[in-house]
Amino acid sequence: MKEYDLIAIGTGSAMSIVDAMIQENPDMRVAVIDKDEPGGICLTRGCIPSKILLYPAELVRTVQRAGKFGIEIDVKKIDFEKVMERMRTLIDKEVNMIREGLSHSKNINYYPAIAEFIAPYTLKVGNETIKSKMIFLCTGSKPMIPPIKELEKTGYLTSDTILRINRLPASIAIVGGGYIAAEYGHFLSAMGSKVTIIGRNPKFLPKEEPEVSALAKRELQKHMKIITNHEVREVEKTLTGKKKLVAVNRDNGKKIEITAEEILVATGRSSNTDVLHPERGEIKTDQRGWIIVNEYLETSQPNVWAFGDANGKYQFKHVANYEALVVYYNAILKKRVKVDYHAIPHAVFTYPEIAGVGLKEKEAVEKHGKDKVLIGIQRYQDTAKGEAMGVEDCFVKVIVEKRTMKILGAHIIGPYASVLIQEVINLMYTPEQSAEPIIKGMHIHPALNEVVERAFHSLMTTEQYHHVIKHHHELPIK
Repeated sequence: MKEYDLIAIGTGSAMSIVDAMIQENPDMRVAVIDKDEPGGICLTRGCIPSKILLYPAELVRTVQRAGKFGIEIDVKKIDFEKVMERMRTLIDKEVNMIREGLSHSKNINYYPAIAEFIAPYTLKVGNETIKSKMIFLCTGSKPMIPPIKELEKTGYLTSDTILRINRLPASIAIVGGGYIAAEYGHFLSAMGSKVTIIGRNPKFLPKEEPEVSALAKRELQKHMKIITNHEVREVEKTLTGKKKLVAVNRDNGKKIEITAEEILVATGRSSNTDVLHPERGEIKTDQRGWIIVNEYLETSQPNVWAFGDANGKYQFKHVANYEALVVYYNAILKKRVKVDYHAIPHAVFTYPEIAGVGLKEKEAVEKHGKDKVLIGIQRYQDTAKGEAMGVEDCFVKVIVEKRTMKILGAHIIGPYASVLIQEVINLMYTPEQSAEPIIKGMHIHPALNEVVERAFHSLMTTEQYHHVIKHHHELPIK
């Protein structure tokens, strides 16, 4: 049996701690285990490869808008195979660099294999048994596959396997109405595929504000079909080799049929701790298999820590990086730092782009009271740069606490949403979390950041806000 100073399962965000520990203690012995390609989900089959694909999609949609500005230009050809190959080349280069680093480090024993607990602090990896008094569980997640009749027999793609295709399906049905469905729907439709999205929630992108969700649906429906409030119950292969999906309306039970060349299942992520057998290590999981952690990110077994997708809290790479820092403080420096999720940002790289941070309006009202919340809104087109860009109906919505001017949340749909929201995010990490610096700060004119500034200058009560958007037909909220 080999004993280590640290065992890390997963080669994503955990590696930042491993690197720091080795620099501080050159004699440290670490076992790094990953059954998949090294680099973590974000690099190998998540946010990075998908964003490499989404940039060409953004270019296509931008070119298609050029006529609005008197520029006649056409997309003559899309080399789908080249788009996919570029993505894989860039990812493979990074993965190989990480693999080389892991394989040649004098401090690390790298195990590209499945790990499973056989006792507390003890793991079986391949034919070896290894042990450590400190373990990091950064096991990631896997695509959630819903119980759809004949799905396995008919065949389907996931956000993992779609990265390996070289030929664009002429048509594709995407099961799911969340972030993954929206992004891949945008990509595949821009490449030229006929896309149908089928979501079981009554709302498209259900985690967004209603008015953001509605506008996103309206804009994306210009390029694809989006069906909401329908649950796919069964699929089958047709005589022509296509795939037929039967979906049921969740309100009235009526069935509809969708036929496509391919199916992409994008119904979220699920825990993959089943292969780890955490129960043998006396590590508790919840009903869905996510590893239970306390506010310091420690599991039920002392000095065993779980972060990133493994604990099921927020499946974003930036959260995993933040959690890795918290674990470093707690496990290594013994500082006892509590995790703080008050301002978790996210972005959806569709066309238009979407970004959000903090509370939604409904949550803010429930938490603080209707009379203690102010809301601001500004449309891109009502700023000089937004008008110059010909942006229609996109907007910034901000939510603040009335008495303190503390920022509670912000939600943006429109060009560069993920960039514009950073100004708000940064203030939400200051002690006061106040909107005052945005309100009083000088913003470049005419630049797009004025849309954020003016949203904070337009603060009103919730009643006034809903009166404004009710009488503003350009801002759909249904």
